[in-house]
Amino acid sequence: MNCLPSRCTQIFIIGIVLTARNLPASELTDLFVRGSEGYHTYRIPSLVSSTRGTLLAFCEGRKTSSIDDGDNDLLVRRSVDYGHTWYPQKLVYEEGNDKLITIGNPCAVVDRITGTIWLVFNRNNDDVLVTHSRDDGETWSPPENITQQVKKPSWGWYATGPGIGIQLTHGSNKGRLIIPCDHRKTGNRTGPSSSHVIYSDDHGKTWTLGGETEPHSNECQIVERSDGTLLLNARNHWARSGQRPDLAYQRILAISADGGLHWSSAGFDSTLIERACQASLIRYPAQSRQGHYWMLFANPASRKTRERLTVRLSRDDGRTWPISHCFYEGSAAYSCLSVLDNGRVGLLFERDQSSKISYLSFDLDTLCR
Repeated sequence: MNCLPSRCTQIFIIGIVLTARNLPASELTDLFVRGSEGYHTYRIPSLVSSTRGTLLAFCEGRKTSSIDDGDNDLLVRRSVDYGHTWYPQKLVYEEGNDKLITIGNPCAVVDRITGTIWLVFNRNNDDVLVTHSRDDGETWSPPENITQQVKKPSWGWYATGPGIGIQLTHGSNKGRLIIPCDHRKTGNRTGPSSSHVIYSDDHGKTWTLGGETEPHSNECQIVERSDGTLLLNARNHWARSGQRPDLAYQRILAISADGGLHWSSAGFDSTLIERACQASLIRYPAQSRQGHYWMLFANPASRKTRERLTVRLSRDDGRTWPISHCFYEGSAAYSCLSVLDNGRVGLLFERDQSSKISYLSFDLDTLCR
């Protein structure tokens, strides 16, 4: 697939930003709803499509409250028909029954070579654990604690993802699995954070700590560009630090030319506005005439608050974003995109003050209406 239909191409040239709208309820599937299935709140979505085309929607189930540091479990729902219907939610992992143990920050990645689905996550924002499934997400292995492999002794607070990882397709690092993360040197959410990555070159058997970015970057996602370099796109905490309010409301960028071992100095994208939130970034399987990859980006595109869940399209490896479409104008926060086997795109996102995690799918023509 090398180009969109002519109508969409024309809109690309004009560079129109499309009008926001709230989707009718019939176009949204609420997968996780506050107060249901024994959980107070559901948050932190992750969405992947397996090598068999099965969709897996992960999240945290927060048992007694909506707080980040509560008694939280990891859950999954599966769909084998591109999200038209979904199996009931299943527990992936929890600890301690009703003890205050936080299991969270799901970050899934599919090994397209072996078909294994890997899920990396945290215990109490301290330990790093990984589980995997070889049967399309029906069952999961006992988690392995990989903290000593991927965390420096001087680090305290640690977060994997959330969202998804990627598998590299270029050069000597082809096949490498990369998980985006962030950390602090303090043991809680005080002090500046920095984004970093962890990776596996042996299909998930072992994991290694990669490079880290400059301070004041946070939750991040990564894509591989057409030239084999990596683009890291991170939540911006400069305003939170109080040091550089002029840098607020725009995403932080960094580039790696060596598969994630080192990262460039921070750049900023003033088009990708938000008020400090997680976002989603994926590569779409199409290229421009110049050979650049198409990419999709989703976030709550507002300087005011977490609202206006917007998807943007780039045809030049994420350098510019001339097309955007607001799928949900109201309250919206964390999100995750995934390309489906049929060419459509799945979007899993928090909405309505995180009272629901909802799913929708769209084709690229939708971005051009």
